[in-house]
Amino acid sequence: MTVQEERVDDNLLLDSLIEKATQASTKTVAVAAAEDSEVIKAVVEASERNLAQFILYGNQEKINMLLESYNHNIRIVHAETTALAAELAVKAVFTKEADVLMKGNIPTNTILKAVLNKEYGLRTGNILSHTAVFEIPDYDRLIIITDAAMNIAPNLEQKAQIVKNAVSIARSIGIDHPKVAPLAAVESVNPVMDATLDAAALTVMNKRGQISSCIIDGPLALDNAVSIMAAEHKGIHSDVAGKADILLVPTIEVGNVLYKSLIYFAKAKTGAVIAGAKAPIVLTSRADSSESKLYSLALALCCAKN
Repeated sequence: MTVQEERVDDNLLLDSLIEKATQASTKTVAVAAAEDSEVIKAVVEASERNLAQFILYGNQEKINMLLESYNHNIRIVHAETTALAAELAVKAVFTKEADVLMKGNIPTNTILKAVLNKEYGLRTGNILSHTAVFEIPDYDRLIIITDAAMNIAPNLEQKAQIVKNAVSIARSIGIDHPKVAPLAAVESVNPVMDATLDAAALTVMNKRGQISSCIIDGPLALDNAVSIMAAEHKGIHSDVAGKADILLVPTIEVGNVLYKSLIYFAKAKTGAVIAGAKAPIVLTSRADSSESKLYSLALALCCAKN
């Protein structure tokens, strides 16, 4: 049974990812700069639910203080600086001592510098992209948004790789043949609007098999991508219109605003990972709640290779 089919019986779809991660073979998560209360909460809860094992890299004294009130048997590796914590955590994934990398209380550019290191980093030659899975109140399925945090203004080639990354994530959580909507402000191709040109090109690439394991149709405005009623009202008939699983945004600003609007206005829950590296990367904001970090962990573990 896929995640989508479970919607009838389970209104907490992101919780189903936790269940799925628990049922998989035990994996190890390397946490860079773990001295953060929300990170520790997520790690402890994940440990108690048997989601994964953890190696916490960072200031040992501070991490131990945060763990004082919990019963735990979590391995801690001391690192004098956040840069060293990032290096050690990335190396653990590189050497396969760990299966997932998680960002703790550390600037994003610091951990990405380690991820992109030519000697021990996690690059594959593919573009890295941010993929977020949302559970939205009163909506009938999970929605995936990409890319809201990594790529500023991706070109057509980069968008194709971002779609492939998102499709891989979707398939790992049970959406076997996701429907992808490249978003734009309008539904028709307009030569002066690059987003519409790229959307049309991605649709053709999909039909020709250059992007597989999904259905792409665009350009689509947001309403026509997620609402069958809106699509029908505008006379748009396709396999994607009103039924999109993946929303491909044209720029980081669009993705960032849509992402935060869903969280702060719609009270959506989310889990997110960085895809395209040798292993999933949990790169949540330091302001994210422990719940969001837990969902992101579960998502990453579902995506990690056995």
